[in-house]
Amino acid sequence: MVSFLDRIPWLCNLHDILQRDVASGQHVVLACSALKKVYRDILIQGKDGAPLKRDESGKEEKTAEVKLLVVHLTGSFEVISGRLLKRKGHFMPPELLQSQFNTLEPPSAPENFIQISVDKNPSEIVVIIMETLK
Repeated sequence: MVSFLDRIPWLCNLHDILQRDVASGQHVVLACSALKKVYRDILIQGKDGAPLKRDESGKEEKTAEVKLLVVHLTGSFEVISGRLLKRKGHFMPPELLQSQFNTLEPPSAPENFIQISVDKNPSEIVVIIMETLK
């Protein structure tokens, strides 16, 4: 089983990639299962909330937070389980799905998020996301 501490380097790397790409003017879509609020916090702020880094003169400065819109796709265990069972060669075994549901901490205020049902078709989901981003 992967522990929280094992996930920190991966989440920090994703934060750094997001921060770099956004700073260069890119729009970024990141798909991952940041099931816990603390994981989403690391994606936004880095490992320690807003970790200190040193500029060229050696002065410590905070890294900028990444502005993140969490798209929380919701669905019943039965619907998601049924879809997972139909996948061929997927990396996640269906037996782990219940633990994912048990671990999930749905986003809530003040997080920047929208919630969309997986009962909608993919094109409807994209339209909702794009409208939210306008």
